[in-house]
Amino acid sequence: MLNLAVILPIAAGALLLALRPKRRGVREALVMGATLITSLIVLACVLRPGGEREVLLYLMPGLPLAFELDGVGRVFAGLVAFLWPLAVLYAFEYMEHEGGENHFFALYTMTYGVTVGIASAANLMTMYVFYELLTVSTISLVMHGTSRASVAAGHKYMLYSFFGAALAFVGVMIVTVYGKGGGFVPGGALGESFAKEHPLMLQAGYICTFLGFGVKAAIFPMHAWLPSASVAPTPVTALLHAVAVVKAGAFGIIRVTFFSFGASLLYGTKAQLVAILLASITIVYGSTMAVKEHHFKRRLAYSTVSNLSYIVLAASLMTQESLTAGMAHMVFHALIKITLFYCAGAVLVKTGRTQVEGLRGIGRVMPVTCAAYVVGALALTGTPLLPGFVSKWMIGTSLIDNAGLSIMGVPAAWIGMAALLISAVLTAIYLMSVAFAMFFRPLEPSGHVQANVNCDPTWRMKLPFAVLCAAIVLCGLFSGAVVDVLTAASAGVM
Repeated sequence: MLNLAVILPIAAGALLLALRPKRRGVREALVMGATLITSLIVLACVLRPGGEREVLLYLMPGLPLAFELDGVGRVFAGLVAFLWPLAVLYAFEYMEHEGGENHFFALYTMTYGVTVGIASAANLMTMYVFYELLTVSTISLVMHGTSRASVAAGHKYMLYSFFGAALAFVGVMIVTVYGKGGGFVPGGALGESFAKEHPLMLQAGYICTFLGFGVKAAIFPMHAWLPSASVAPTPVTALLHAVAVVKAGAFGIIRVTFFSFGASLLYGTKAQLVAILLASITIVYGSTMAVKEHHFKRRLAYSTVSNLSYIVLAASLMTQESLTAGMAHMVFHALIKITLFYCAGAVLVKTGRTQVEGLRGIGRVMPVTCAAYVVGALALTGTPLLPGFVSKWMIGTSLIDNAGLSIMGVPAAWIGMAALLISAVLTAIYLMSVAFAMFFRPLEPSGHVQANVNCDPTWRMKLPFAVLCAAIVLCGLFSGAVVDVLTAASAGVM
């Protein structure tokens, strides 16, 4: 069934490119049908106990492209299967003003299959292949509209991604050769004998792989492509920032740390120090740039740069508890950030306003959109009873538990804790200042925005808002149950 979940949306996208239907209803039926069927297949695989390994094809003898869901894969695959239909429904209304819908939705649908391939990859080579297919399928989405800014953003994204691919391939070769095919194994595919015989290769290979997957996770200094990509249509930026691309980067780092190289082999090494320092720097840098940024979508993009490194920082602590914390933030951030980007997209489509200053008083004419923004902003800020507080608390607890971690005399965990505290203050500033302006500043009428004239989008955007806000609130209120599931997944008992 996993083979079908990967192939079906890719085939549906190819069919859409071949048919190029002129009627919107035909296109939307094909896209939503393929998306819903794929999500049902994925969720069935996620909920099914056990799970068999499925081979798609062999690149060469002994080197298969294969799929299998373990606990960590189930979490990522389930997240993608839940969010993608909402993303498609939102995109139906948004893309009416963009044009090129056949091309857009064909690639959008193909990207779903590629992302499922990453989530369900049974070995590092399979994940790497689909990771690169993700680059190919999303470059044209970033360039959609072919404006000068879009093309430049696409070129930057392509160059950064190809550079990351070259770095990651170093680790793929090491793990595949020395890890008996590179299958994902709890505790790592490389054994202690390898670490003793090749300590330099272990650490250098991990750093290369960390940086390679870190490109899509927007690790400093390889983050610049992500804010630039905010020129793409909002369904694409939401896809990049919340569901597929950046989460695939963070998921890749989790995979290579805990299931390929092995956290126990890397703990206390210089490689771990590099990972913690880069994650901490990125957290503070992204938050600082978000405060300074006046373009609404770019502010949210820099917020993504920062929050992705919360996941990376948790993974870099290389303990079972920190793995659970990182997965929690991966899930919660996806729900929150896609909501925030959808709000930005709705404002752009209905009012044409792109700057933070233009959002003053907008809550009076877009109450549903701005209410959804407030829910997302409060959650990401870390307000108690909402999920952002839970995942940040878990990461902070993991840092305190590792307070004695000192590598080469550097108090690595304390540096991470300082980064979290600084970011917490800055996050409140760059998110809540917008929320206050939406509802407590006077509206400046202009163009499509007039007092007492509702500008909220139709139900195709409002329904994703409602579902996502409900999911955010429920994850906060019932966080214990969610964390129990994530704990079981990280422990390999799911």
